[in-house]
Parts: sequence; C-alpha cells; structure tokens
Amino acid sequence: MLVERLQADLTAAMKERDARTTAVLRMALAAVKEAAVAGDSARQLSDEEVVAVLAREAKRREEAAAAFTEAGRTDRAEAELAERDVLARYLPQPLTDEELAALVDEVLAAEGLDSPKQMGQAMKAVMARVAGRAEGRRVADVVKAKLAGG
Repeated sequence: MLVERLQADLTAAMKERDARTTAVLRMALAAVKEAAVAGDSARQLSDEEVVAVLAREAKRREEAAAAFTEAGRTDRAEAELAERDVLARYLPQPLTDEELAALVDEVLAAEGLDSPKQMGQAMKAVMARVAGRAEGRRVADVVKAKLAGG
C-alpha cells in the first residue's frame, strides 16, 4: 500500500537526516490521516484516494510557488517546488497532450458521446479513466474541443 511506502520512506529520510523529505512526508501522512477520519467514520484510504490527497497537496505547492514568484520571493518559490517534487515521486506519470487527446477520443467513441450537450457525461467517463494523471481543467478543455468538433 502507498501509505506503507510513505511511512517507510519517512523512516529512511529521518535516518538520512533529509530535513525537506522528512517534513514533506510527515505533512503528506498527516493529510492522508486527516482525509481518512473525515466524514462519519475513520477508515483506511485506498491507494487511489491517497494519490488524490497527494495530488491535491502537490497542486497546493505549485500554487504557492506561483504566488511567491509573483511576489518576488524566488527562494520560497523554489522551496515550494522542491516540496512538490518530493510529492511527485508518489504520483502517477502525467498524461502528455497526445495521450490525453487519444484517451478522450477513445472514451467518447466507446460511450457514443458526440454532442456538446453531453459534456457532463463525457467528463465523468473521461475523469474515471484519467485517474489523477491530468488536471480537470485540462481534461475539460480537451473534451469540450472534441465535442465541439475540434
């Protein structure tokens, strides 16, 4: 399980005295535990749910880096990007533009979707296949273009 791998890597980082990796993995495990107890009852998250939590944390780092860059704080931006890179080790490889377009074509053909009015259905089907390997905005742009005849 991914949580066990995170825990093992945290232990290794602590032994190696890698402060950044230790801090990032502690934060990631805390976010996973928080997500596990959110809602009605505590439960163990599946690997897919853990990946979603890690992807959300990585995106936060990217957004923070952009804000720091805009404010002229390149040192802080670099630190945020380094943290994102630690999290990226546990995320699936992102889809290229070509792979995403091919996947969208495949799903639309399989589901028989060809009208812009079917955007919701198409997004639901495509996002299930993408499984965290592309951002929703990027997927929506491709799906919208394909349904519009592009």
